[in-house]
Amino acid sequence: MKSPPRILIVDDVPANVHILQSRLAANGYDIVTATDGEAALAAVKETQPDLILLDVMMPKIDGIEVCRRLRADASLPFIPIIMVTAKADPKDVVAGLEAGGDEYLTKPVDQPALVARVKSMLRIKNLHDTVEALATERAEWNKTLERRVEEQVGQLEQLGRLKRFFSPQLAELILAGGTEDPLKSHRREVTVVFLDLRGFTAFAETAEPEEVMGVLREYHAEMGRLILHHEGTLERFTGDGMMIFFNDPVLVPNPGERAVRMAVAMRERVDNLAVGWRKRGYDLAFGLGIAQGYATIGAIGFEGRWGLWRHRDGHEPSGAALRRGERRPNPGRPAGRFYGRGCG
Repeated sequence: MKSPPRILIVDDVPANVHILQSRLAANGYDIVTATDGEAALAAVKETQPDLILLDVMMPKIDGIEVCRRLRADASLPFIPIIMVTAKADPKDVVAGLEAGGDEYLTKPVDQPALVARVKSMLRIKNLHDTVEALATERAEWNKTLERRVEEQVGQLEQLGRLKRFFSPQLAELILAGGTEDPLKSHRREVTVVFLDLRGFTAFAETAEPEEVMGVLREYHAEMGRLILHHEGTLERFTGDGMMIFFNDPVLVPNPGERAVRMAVAMRERVDNLAVGWRKRGYDLAFGLGIAQGYATIGAIGFEGRWGLWRHRDGHEPSGAALRRGERRPNPGRPAGRFYGRGCG
């Protein structure tokens, strides 16, 4: 509602308009006027009043028809209408209310009654506008909430997909925009852990496929929990072989220490698994290797299928080298530390 409230007075008799205008202007209202029904319809569109005082008996279009047309116009906001007429017949009152009028005044208009009804209708207008504003605000909140829920669901779906290929820490950083492209070539000191099951090849060639899959599920489940707990990134796994990075793509403090702690925990966990495997006749043991040094890491592949490639400065240590515990120094560069151990 406007401040001060705007009132449209519609009457074809100038003297009546003047009387109503004088009385209401004295109460601080903003007054606009119209002298017939057509002018009233145009004035409503143009000035958007907060209240209409509408004479019933007018030439061209009478007040009841004006009221019907205003109520039928869905583009207009709610505007209270007080019907003003010299007719006191109850049928005329009913006709005006049925046409959409909200109140009724008879001529000659009593000033206290006029002011009281105007204030009452403006209170209703103010309450209606407040409710409309709250409803609009709530609708906007609902849209915002729905949009945020959709965004969060989308982020969760993206996070779930990313976690299939990256560690949870890296997936969350990628989704939040808190890390650079992990596939972009870069050089960094990393700690790499390689592990596998000794005797797995022979076991896989002689055991039933269901037995092989059962062992791999147990093994990967236990190793995976430890990788996540120590904030490593599983770079790849091929059957029983796994390669885990520390300090790339996610930077972590003390990557070497984390790798060793994880390796010790893995050995203990596999020892527990091996008890059950031996009872089932599976001759399997655990082997792992740890290498630390600078490496250049980046993406190779083609559109639609990319993979991480890493090159340790001076050489690229193979899985076999890690398993054997070999150390091949790079002439001219500080040699990286390397630890290897077969556990069986």
